[in-house]
Amino acid sequence: MSEARTWRVGILFSRSGPLSVTQTEHFLGTTLAIDQINSAGGVHGREIEVVAYDPASSPDTYRALAERLLTDDGISVIFGCSSSAERKAILPAIERRNGLLWYPSPYEGFEYSPNVIYTGPSPNQNSFPLAEYLVRHVGRRLFFVGSDYVYPRESNRIMRDLVESYDGTVVDEIYVPLEASDAQLRSVLRRIDKQRPDAVFSTVVGRTARRFYRDYHAAEFDSTKPPIASLTMAEGEIREIGPHLCTGHITAANYFGSLDSEVNHRFVADFHAAFGADHPVSLWSASAYAQVQLFARALELTGTFDTQRLVEAVHDQPVEAPEGTISVDGENNHTRLTPRIGKVRADGGFDILWASRTSVKPDPYIAISPFGASWIDLPETAQ
Repeated sequence: MSEARTWRVGILFSRSGPLSVTQTEHFLGTTLAIDQINSAGGVHGREIEVVAYDPASSPDTYRALAERLLTDDGISVIFGCSSSAERKAILPAIERRNGLLWYPSPYEGFEYSPNVIYTGPSPNQNSFPLAEYLVRHVGRRLFFVGSDYVYPRESNRIMRDLVESYDGTVVDEIYVPLEASDAQLRSVLRRIDKQRPDAVFSTVVGRTARRFYRDYHAAEFDSTKPPIASLTMAEGEIREIGPHLCTGHITAANYFGSLDSEVNHRFVADFHAAFGADHPVSLWSASAYAQVQLFARALELTGTFDTQRLVEAVHDQPVEAPEGTISVDGENNHTRLTPRIGKVRADGGFDILWASRTSVKPDPYIAISPFGASWIDLPETAQ
Protein backbone atom coordinates (compact mmCIF):
# COMPACT_ATOMS: atom_id res chain seq x y z
CA MET A 1 0.00 0.00 0.00
CA SER A 2 1.21 3.50 -0.84
CA GLU A 3 2.56 5.62 2.04
CA ALA A 4 0.98 8.82 0.67
CA ARG A 5 -1.02 10.79 3.25
CA THR A 6 -4.14 11.28 1.12
CA TRP A 7 -5.97 9.70 -1.80
CA ARG A 8 -5.93 12.38 -4.52
CA VAL A 9 -8.83 12.35 -6.98
CA GLY A 10 -9.98 14.68 -9.74
CA ILE A 11 -13.42 16.21 -10.22
CA LEU A 12 -14.45 17.49 -13.65
CA PHE A 13 -17.97 18.91 -13.54
CA SER A 14 -18.99 22.25 -15.01
CA ARG A 15 -20.21 24.93 -12.65
CA SER A 16 -20.58 27.40 -15.50
CA GLY A 17 -21.80 27.26 -19.09
CA PRO A 18 -24.97 25.80 -20.66
CA LEU A 19 -24.95 22.63 -18.52
CA SER A 20 -24.03 24.28 -15.23
CA VAL A 21 -27.25 23.50 -13.32
CA THR A 22 -27.11 19.72 -13.67
CA GLN A 23 -23.33 19.53 -13.42
CA THR A 24 -23.27 21.67 -10.29
CA GLU A 25 -25.59 19.04 -8.81
CA HIS A 26 -23.10 16.35 -9.86
CA PHE A 27 -20.36 18.37 -8.15
CA LEU A 28 -22.32 18.81 -4.93
CA GLY A 29 -23.26 15.13 -4.72
CA THR A 30 -19.64 14.17 -5.24
CA THR A 31 -18.23 16.54 -2.63
CA LEU A 32 -20.90 15.59 -0.08
CA ALA A 33 -19.95 11.92 -0.34
CA ILE A 34 -16.24 12.70 -0.08
CA ASP A 35 -16.77 14.98 2.93
CA GLN A 36 -18.74 12.25 4.69
CA ILE A 37 -16.07 9.63 4.00
CA ASN A 38 -13.37 11.97 5.29
CA SER A 39 -15.39 12.83 8.40
CA ALA A 40 -15.65 9.11 9.13
CA GLY A 41 -11.87 8.71 9.01
CA GLY A 42 -11.23 8.34 5.30
CA VAL A 43 -10.25 5.08 3.66
CA HIS A 44 -7.51 3.10 5.42
CA GLY A 45 -6.99 6.15 7.61
CA ARG A 46 -6.31 8.48 4.68
CA GLU A 47 -8.61 11.27 3.59
CA ILE A 48 -9.68 11.78 -0.01
CA GLU A 49 -8.10 14.95 -1.39
CA VAL A 50 -9.89 16.70 -4.27
CA VAL A 51 -8.41 18.52 -7.25
CA ALA A 52 -11.38 20.11 -9.03
CA TYR A 53 -11.64 22.11 -12.25
CA ASP A 54 -14.56 23.79 -14.02
CA PRO A 55 -14.59 22.88 -17.75
CA ALA A 56 -17.42 25.40 -18.40
CA SER A 57 -19.49 22.86 -20.38
CA SER A 58 -16.90 22.76 -23.19
CA PRO A 59 -15.75 19.34 -24.49
CA ASP A 60 -12.45 20.87 -25.64
CA THR A 61 -11.84 22.25 -22.16
CA TYR A 62 -12.75 18.88 -20.67
CA ARG A 63 -10.10 17.29 -22.87
CA ALA A 64 -7.42 19.76 -21.80
CA LEU A 65 -8.25 19.55 -18.09
CA ALA A 66 -8.38 15.74 -18.13
CA GLU A 67 -4.85 15.74 -19.60
CA ARG A 68 -3.80 18.17 -16.88
CA LEU A 69 -5.19 15.95 -14.12
CA LEU A 70 -3.61 12.82 -15.55
CA THR A 71 -0.19 14.36 -16.17
CA ASP A 72 0.63 17.56 -14.27
CA ASP A 73 -1.48 16.66 -11.23
CA GLY A 74 -0.53 12.99 -11.21
CA ILE A 75 -4.15 11.88 -10.70
CA SER A 76 -5.57 8.64 -12.10
CA VAL A 77 -9.13 8.58 -10.65
CA ILE A 78 -11.58 11.16 -12.04
CA PHE A 79 -15.23 11.75 -11.22
CA GLY A 80 -16.64 13.69 -14.10
CA CYS A 81 -18.50 14.49 -17.30
CA SER A 82 -22.22 14.86 -17.81
CA SER A 83 -22.82 14.86 -21.56
CA SER A 84 -21.65 12.17 -23.96
CA ALA A 85 -19.72 14.78 -25.91
CA GLU A 86 -17.67 15.50 -22.78
CA ARG A 87 -17.12 11.82 -21.99
CA LYS A 88 -16.00 11.04 -25.52
CA ALA A 89 -13.68 14.08 -25.47
CA ILE A 90 -11.65 12.77 -22.52
CA LEU A 91 -11.93 9.02 -23.11
CA PRO A 92 -8.79 8.74 -25.30
CA ALA A 93 -6.68 10.38 -22.60
CA ILE A 94 -8.22 8.23 -19.86
CA GLU A 95 -7.48 5.03 -21.78
CA ARG A 96 -4.03 6.11 -23.00
CA ARG A 97 -2.87 6.90 -19.46
CA ASN A 98 -4.78 4.04 -17.82
CA GLY A 99 -6.89 6.32 -15.65
CA LEU A 100 -10.33 5.51 -14.28
CA LEU A 101 -13.37 7.68 -15.03
CA TRP A 102 -16.52 7.44 -12.90
CA TYR A 103 -19.37 8.64 -15.13
CA PRO A 104 -22.74 9.26 -13.39
CA SER A 105 -25.09 10.37 -16.19
CA PRO A 106 -27.80 8.73 -18.29
CA TYR A 107 -26.40 8.09 -21.74
CA GLU A 108 -27.18 6.42 -25.05
CA GLY A 109 -25.35 3.14 -24.45
CA PHE A 110 -23.31 1.25 -27.06
CA GLU A 111 -20.01 1.88 -25.32
CA TYR A 112 -17.64 -0.07 -23.11
CA SER A 113 -14.26 0.92 -21.75
CA PRO A 114 -12.18 -0.96 -19.18
CA ASN A 115 -11.28 2.51 -17.86
CA VAL A 116 -14.82 3.76 -17.20
CA ILE A 117 -17.39 2.85 -14.53
CA TYR A 118 -20.80 3.87 -15.90
CA THR A 119 -23.15 4.58 -12.98
CA GLY A 120 -26.02 6.30 -14.81
CA PRO A 121 -28.85 4.37 -16.49
CA SER A 122 -28.44 2.53 -19.79
CA PRO A 123 -31.25 2.70 -22.39
CA ASN A 124 -32.92 -0.46 -21.09
CA GLN A 125 -33.15 1.17 -17.65
CA ASN A 126 -34.95 4.36 -18.74
CA SER A 127 -35.92 4.47 -22.44
CA PHE A 128 -37.57 1.04 -22.43
CA PRO A 129 -40.05 1.68 -19.62
CA LEU A 130 -40.69 5.25 -20.78
CA ALA A 131 -41.56 4.20 -24.35
CA GLU A 132 -43.99 1.57 -23.12
CA TYR A 133 -45.57 3.93 -20.61
CA LEU A 134 -46.09 6.70 -23.16
CA VAL A 135 -47.59 4.51 -25.88
CA ARG A 136 -49.85 2.52 -23.58
CA HIS A 137 -50.88 5.21 -21.09
CA VAL A 138 -50.53 8.58 -22.81
CA GLY A 139 -50.99 8.02 -26.56
CA ARG A 140 -49.48 6.50 -29.68
CA ARG A 141 -48.43 9.67 -31.54
CA LEU A 142 -45.13 11.12 -30.30
CA PHE A 143 -43.13 14.18 -31.35
CA PHE A 144 -39.32 14.08 -30.87
CA VAL A 145 -37.17 17.15 -30.22
CA GLY A 146 -33.51 17.10 -29.16
CA SER A 147 -30.28 19.01 -28.88
CA ASP A 148 -28.01 18.38 -31.83
CA TYR A 149 -25.27 16.08 -30.54
CA VAL A 150 -24.67 12.38 -30.02
CA TYR A 151 -26.77 11.65 -26.92
CA PRO A 152 -30.08 13.05 -28.19
CA ARG A 153 -29.68 11.60 -31.67
CA GLU A 154 -28.79 8.12 -30.42
CA SER A 155 -31.43 8.21 -27.67
CA ASN A 156 -34.07 9.21 -30.21
CA ARG A 157 -32.99 6.43 -32.56
CA ILE A 158 -33.50 3.89 -29.77
CA MET A 159 -36.78 5.50 -28.68
CA ARG A 160 -38.14 5.50 -32.24
CA ASP A 161 -37.53 1.75 -32.54
CA LEU A 162 -39.21 1.20 -29.17
CA VAL A 163 -42.23 3.38 -29.90
CA GLU A 164 -42.80 1.69 -33.24
CA SER A 165 -42.40 -1.77 -31.68
CA TYR A 166 -45.34 -0.89 -29.39
CA ASP A 167 -47.39 0.22 -32.44
CA GLY A 168 -46.78 3.88 -31.78
CA THR A 169 -45.79 6.54 -34.34
CA VAL A 170 -43.19 9.30 -34.35
CA VAL A 171 -45.01 12.13 -36.12
CA ASP A 172 -41.97 14.44 -36.37
CA GLU A 173 -38.33 14.68 -35.26
CA ILE A 174 -36.32 17.90 -35.02
CA TYR A 175 -32.98 19.00 -33.55
CA VAL A 176 -31.84 22.40 -32.30
CA PRO A 177 -28.38 23.71 -31.35
CA LEU A 178 -27.20 23.35 -27.76
CA GLU A 179 -27.78 27.10 -27.45
CA ALA A 180 -30.88 27.45 -29.64
CA SER A 181 -32.30 30.84 -30.66
CA ASP A 182 -35.78 32.06 -29.77
CA ALA A 183 -36.76 31.69 -33.43
CA GLN A 184 -35.61 28.06 -33.51
CA LEU A 185 -37.67 27.22 -30.41
CA ARG A 186 -40.72 29.00 -31.81
CA SER A 187 -40.37 26.90 -34.95
CA VAL A 188 -40.39 23.72 -32.85
CA LEU A 189 -43.54 24.86 -31.03
CA ARG A 190 -45.31 25.59 -34.32
CA ARG A 191 -44.49 22.10 -35.59
CA ILE A 192 -45.75 20.52 -32.36
CA ASP A 193 -49.01 22.47 -32.64
CA LYS A 194 -49.40 21.41 -36.27
CA GLN A 195 -48.78 17.72 -35.58
CA ARG A 196 -50.92 17.56 -32.40
CA PRO A 197 -49.05 14.62 -30.84
CA ASP A 198 -50.12 12.79 -27.70
CA ALA A 199 -46.73 13.45 -26.06
CA VAL A 200 -43.45 15.25 -26.77
CA PHE A 201 -40.26 13.30 -26.11
CA SER A 202 -37.55 15.87 -25.40
CA THR A 203 -33.81 15.26 -25.34
CA VAL A 204 -33.10 18.99 -25.30
CA VAL A 205 -30.59 19.76 -22.55
CA GLY A 206 -29.07 22.63 -20.60
CA ARG A 207 -30.22 26.23 -20.76
CA THR A 208 -32.13 25.56 -23.97
CA ALA A 209 -34.18 22.85 -22.25
CA ARG A 210 -35.20 25.29 -19.53
CA ARG A 211 -36.17 27.90 -22.12
CA PHE A 212 -38.09 25.26 -24.10
CA TYR A 213 -40.18 24.27 -21.07
CA ARG A 214 -40.95 27.93 -20.32
CA ASP A 215 -41.86 28.71 -23.94
CA TYR A 216 -43.92 25.54 -24.14
CA HIS A 217 -45.98 26.61 -21.15
CA ALA A 218 -46.51 30.09 -22.63
CA ALA A 219 -47.40 28.89 -26.14
CA GLU A 220 -51.02 29.07 -27.28
CA PHE A 221 -51.86 25.74 -28.90
CA ASP A 222 -54.96 25.04 -30.98
CA SER A 223 -55.55 21.90 -28.91
CA THR A 224 -54.65 20.58 -25.46
CA LYS A 225 -50.92 20.65 -24.83
CA PRO A 226 -49.43 17.15 -24.61
CA PRO A 227 -47.03 16.36 -21.75
CA ILE A 228 -43.28 16.59 -22.31
CA ALA A 229 -41.44 13.37 -21.47
CA SER A 230 -37.73 13.33 -20.70
CA LEU A 231 -34.86 11.17 -19.47
CA THR A 232 -33.05 14.09 -17.84
CA MET A 233 -35.40 16.83 -16.60
CA ALA A 234 -35.06 16.69 -12.82
CA GLU A 235 -35.80 18.69 -9.67
CA GLY A 236 -32.95 21.21 -9.94
CA GLU A 237 -33.83 22.42 -13.42
CA ILE A 238 -37.55 22.35 -12.58
CA ARG A 239 -36.83 24.79 -9.78
CA GLU A 240 -34.96 27.05 -12.22
CA ILE A 241 -37.81 26.90 -14.75
CA GLY A 242 -40.58 27.31 -12.18
CA PRO A 243 -42.47 24.24 -10.92
CA HIS A 244 -45.86 25.66 -11.97
CA LEU A 245 -44.58 25.70 -15.56
CA CYS A 246 -43.63 22.02 -15.45
CA THR A 247 -46.54 20.40 -13.62
CA GLY A 248 -47.74 17.23 -15.33
CA HIS A 249 -44.60 16.60 -17.38
CA ILE A 250 -42.94 13.18 -17.14
CA THR A 251 -39.39 11.95 -16.46
CA ALA A 252 -37.96 8.43 -16.50
CA ALA A 253 -35.07 8.06 -14.04
CA ASN A 254 -33.64 5.73 -11.44
CA TYR A 255 -33.95 8.34 -8.69
CA PHE A 256 -36.40 10.99 -7.54
CA GLY A 257 -36.02 13.08 -4.40
CA SER A 258 -39.48 11.99 -3.23
CA LEU A 259 -38.49 8.33 -2.80
CA ASP A 260 -39.66 7.09 0.58
CA SER A 261 -36.82 5.15 2.19
CA GLU A 262 -34.63 5.57 5.23
CA VAL A 263 -31.46 5.82 3.14
CA ASN A 264 -32.96 8.48 0.89
CA HIS A 265 -34.38 10.49 3.80
CA ARG A 266 -30.90 10.54 5.35
CA PHE A 267 -29.30 11.59 2.03
CA VAL A 268 -31.82 14.40 1.52
CA ALA A 269 -31.33 15.65 5.09
CA ASP A 270 -27.53 15.58 4.75
CA PHE A 271 -27.66 17.32 1.36
CA HIS A 272 -29.90 20.09 2.71
CA ALA A 273 -27.73 20.49 5.80
CA ALA A 274 -24.67 20.93 3.60
CA PHE A 275 -26.07 23.09 0.80
CA GLY A 276 -29.32 24.62 2.03
CA ALA A 277 -32.88 23.45 2.45
CA ASP A 278 -33.99 25.21 -0.73
CA HIS A 279 -31.58 23.20 -2.92
CA PRO A 280 -33.45 20.17 -4.31
CA VAL A 281 -31.87 16.77 -4.68
CA SER A 282 -32.15 15.00 -8.03
CA LEU A 283 -30.88 12.14 -10.15
CA TRP A 284 -27.77 14.23 -10.87
CA SER A 285 -26.69 14.68 -7.26
CA ALA A 286 -27.81 11.23 -6.11
CA SER A 287 -25.96 9.34 -8.86
CA ALA A 288 -22.76 11.33 -8.26
CA TYR A 289 -23.04 10.67 -4.54
CA ALA A 290 -23.62 6.94 -5.04
CA GLN A 291 -20.66 6.41 -7.34
CA VAL A 292 -18.29 7.85 -4.73
CA GLN A 293 -19.66 5.22 -2.33
CA LEU A 294 -18.91 2.53 -4.90
CA PHE A 295 -15.39 3.90 -5.34
CA ALA A 296 -14.80 3.97 -1.58
CA ARG A 297 -15.91 0.35 -1.31
CA ALA A 298 -13.45 -0.70 -4.02
CA LEU A 299 -10.66 1.38 -2.48
CA GLU A 300 -11.30 -0.16 0.93
CA LEU A 301 -10.97 -3.62 -0.60
CA THR A 302 -7.81 -2.91 -2.60
CA GLY A 303 -5.95 -0.12 -0.81
CA THR A 304 -4.57 1.01 -4.16
CA PHE A 305 -5.32 3.27 -7.13
CA ASP A 306 -4.34 0.53 -9.55
CA THR A 307 -7.04 0.84 -12.21
CA GLN A 308 -7.51 -2.84 -12.97
CA ARG A 309 -7.69 -3.81 -9.31
CA LEU A 310 -10.20 -1.06 -8.52
CA VAL A 311 -12.42 -2.11 -11.43
CA GLU A 312 -12.28 -5.78 -10.45
CA ALA A 313 -13.00 -4.93 -6.82
CA VAL A 314 -16.09 -2.83 -7.54
CA HIS A 315 -17.75 -5.52 -9.64
CA ASP A 316 -20.88 -6.97 -8.03
CA GLN A 317 -20.31 -5.15 -4.72
CA PRO A 318 -23.76 -3.98 -3.53
CA VAL A 319 -24.06 -0.49 -2.06
CA GLU A 320 -27.14 0.98 -0.39
CA ALA A 321 -27.56 4.20 -2.36
CA PRO A 322 -30.32 6.85 -2.07
CA GLU A 323 -32.25 5.13 -4.87
CA GLY A 324 -31.87 1.64 -3.38
CA THR A 325 -29.33 -1.15 -3.75
CA ILE A 326 -26.95 -0.69 -6.69
CA SER A 327 -23.98 -2.68 -7.99
CA VAL A 328 -21.61 -2.60 -10.96
CA ASP A 329 -22.05 -5.43 -13.45
CA GLY A 330 -18.84 -7.38 -13.94
CA GLU A 331 -19.63 -8.01 -17.61
CA ASN A 332 -19.81 -4.42 -18.84
CA ASN A 333 -18.83 -1.90 -16.09
CA HIS A 334 -22.39 -0.49 -16.07
CA THR A 335 -24.55 -0.31 -12.97
CA ARG A 336 -27.58 -2.30 -11.89
CA LEU A 337 -30.31 0.30 -11.16
CA THR A 338 -34.04 0.54 -10.46
CA PRO A 339 -36.06 2.16 -13.29
CA ARG A 340 -38.85 4.57 -12.33
CA ILE A 341 -41.26 6.97 -14.02
CA GLY A 342 -42.39 10.17 -12.31
CA LYS A 343 -44.73 13.08 -12.98
CA VAL A 344 -43.90 16.63 -11.90
CA ARG A 345 -45.99 18.01 -9.04
CA ALA A 346 -46.86 21.65 -8.44
CA ASP A 347 -44.19 21.85 -5.72
CA GLY A 348 -41.43 20.73 -8.11
CA GLY A 349 -41.17 17.20 -6.76
CA PHE A 350 -42.33 14.02 -8.47
CA ASP A 351 -45.19 11.62 -7.96
CA ILE A 352 -43.99 8.11 -8.80
CA LEU A 353 -46.19 6.68 -11.54
CA TRP A 354 -44.35 3.38 -11.78
CA ALA A 355 -41.25 1.68 -10.40
CA SER A 356 -39.62 -1.64 -11.18
CA ARG A 357 -40.07 -4.18 -8.41
CA THR A 358 -36.34 -4.96 -8.52
CA SER A 359 -33.15 -3.43 -9.85
CA VAL A 360 -32.47 -4.13 -13.52
CA LYS A 361 -29.28 -5.52 -15.07
CA PRO A 362 -27.68 -2.97 -17.42
CA ASP A 363 -27.85 -3.86 -21.10
CA PRO A 364 -25.98 -1.03 -22.87
CA TYR A 365 -25.90 -2.86 -26.21
CA ILE A 366 -29.60 -3.83 -26.06
CA ALA A 367 -28.52 -7.41 -26.57
CA ILE A 368 -31.18 -9.18 -24.53
CA SER A 369 -34.08 -6.73 -24.08
CA PRO A 370 -36.96 -7.68 -26.43
CA PHE A 371 -38.57 -4.93 -28.51
CA GLY A 372 -42.35 -4.94 -28.47
CA ALA A 373 -42.72 -7.24 -25.47
CA SER A 374 -44.37 -6.03 -22.27
CA TRP A 375 -41.12 -5.24 -20.48
CA ILE A 376 -42.83 -3.89 -17.35
CA ASP A 377 -46.14 -4.39 -15.57
CA LEU A 378 -47.31 -0.83 -15.98
CA PRO A 379 -50.39 -0.79 -13.76
CA GLU A 380 -48.17 -1.64 -10.79
CA THR A 381 -46.96 1.43 -8.90
CA ALA A 382 -44.36 1.27 -6.16
CA GLN A 383 -41.45 3.18 -4.74
